[in-house]
Amino acid sequence: MNKIVAKRRLNPTVTLMEIDAPEIARKAEPGQFIILRVDEDGERIPLTVADFDREKGTVTIIFQLVGGTTIALNELDVGDYIRDFVGPLGVPSKTENLKKVAVVGGGVGCAIAYPIAKKLNASGCTVHSIIGFRNKDLVILEDEFKAVSDKVIVMTDDGSHGNKGVVTVALKELIESGEEYDEVITIGPLVMMKFVSALTKEYGIKTTVSMNTIMIDGTGMCGGCRLTVGGKTKFACVDGPDFDGHEVDFDEAMERSRMYEDFEIEKREENCRLYDLEVQ
Repeated sequence: MNKIVAKRRLNPTVTLMEIDAPEIARKAEPGQFIILRVDEDGERIPLTVADFDREKGTVTIIFQLVGGTTIALNELDVGDYIRDFVGPLGVPSKTENLKKVAVVGGGVGCAIAYPIAKKLNASGCTVHSIIGFRNKDLVILEDEFKAVSDKVIVMTDDGSHGNKGVVTVALKELIESGEEYDEVITIGPLVMMKFVSALTKEYGIKTTVSMNTIMIDGTGMCGGCRLTVGGKTKFACVDGPDFDGHEVDFDEAMERSRMYEDFEIEKREENCRLYDLEVQ
């Protein structure tokens, strides 16, 4: 069992937790993830390692309240324990020998993009970060990105904070203004990564995406995280989660991601009803 040592709400639907997990913190790298269970009867869910502190022995996770498990996790507080916290899993993001990179994050995907931007910055790479959200109330990690980036552009769909528009607008403007990137790393909703990859393909810029698909065991045994990359079947948990964005079949991945929507809604509503009864 792993103790929660810090908790902070980043916006109305996104929470940050710092977990005491020294063995994971000692080996974790940006791009990797953990799989947790809130309690003995809970489901397994994957969450990316948003940060880690090797000296303190802690791992930071950031999650959005989208289903029964994340709601149950959010009900825990500092001093409480998470039943299972396993990792680090997956292949670390490749950041070596990059001199100039555009990091494009969308929504809660910024929690995954941030540690990559941080590592790139620490290696001396020039980092241009573009982070996008629906509105100002959903913005997360802006200050953290500013601390590790040479340039930060914030985009909101409604223009309530930063610049109005989607992340591809900002990325296209940077490219057409003469910025030359060794690579674009994009992490966020599947549809966002699809359009970022389509844009960079036009300009011949190498693009890496992080495929946070449905996962169960995190070892490739269950096959739940399979996707098609370059016409071949890959497993996000052991082959990724990073893949060449120009080779990913996003349409297939989006279709698979919707498989459990009804179940997630049912579990979310069930947890909300239980919470209301406890409050009464």
